[in-house]
This record gives sequence, structure tokens and C-alpha cells, in this order.
Amino acid sequence: MSCPPCPSCQSEFVYQDQSLLICPECGHEWNPAEPEAEDTLTVKDAHGTLLSEGDKVTMIKDLKVKGSSLVLKVGTKAVIKRLKEGKDHQLDCKVDGVGDMMVTAHFVKKA
Repeated sequence: MSCPPCPSCQSEFVYQDQSLLICPECGHEWNPAEPEAEDTLTVKDAHGTLLSEGDKVTMIKDLKVKGSSLVLKVGTKAVIKRLKEGKDHQLDCKVDGVGDMMVTAHFVKKA
């Protein structure tokens, strides 16, 4: 009887212990009869729209860039590269004309 690969690290060295499957490489344990709970990060923009990686967003407020005299004006466009967990900055974006920077989600809207 073959076991499915580990959902955490994709290791093939999974073994069964009673009703659980265990990965010896990462230590992840799961019951194959129960569906895996997805740990998805949900980030919403200023209007409550869900954001995901690859979405294009625009600034809804003039934002000063910390440690610089640069100001991101209203309407500046950006592309979300990654969503991050955090209170201050949830979006890792590539901002047009500026480059890569972290932006707070409630200062943008989905374009």
C-alpha cells in the first residue's frame, strides 16, 4: 500500500500510524479521511475586495515613503508580488516608477 506525498513538504517518505499519516522529514501529521484545511491569507483592499498575487492596484491616498522625500500620489499603479501577514504592510508590490516596496492594503483599491 503506497501513501500519498506529504502536503507540507511533498516528501515521499510518508508512513501510516493507525489512522494518521506522518512525514518523518517535516513532522507533519494528517488524517487522509479529513480534508486538509487551507491556510489561505485573505487581504482586502479599501473597498473590501479580496486581493491576490498578481492583481493590479491603485493608490487611493497620497502616501509618504518612509525614509525618503518621495510621495506616492493618488492613482499610482502597482502590481502585487506577494501577500504577507502583518498589521502594518500586507502587500509586497512593484510600484510604477518607484520599484519594489511594501504597501498597506487599506490604502489601495483593485484596478
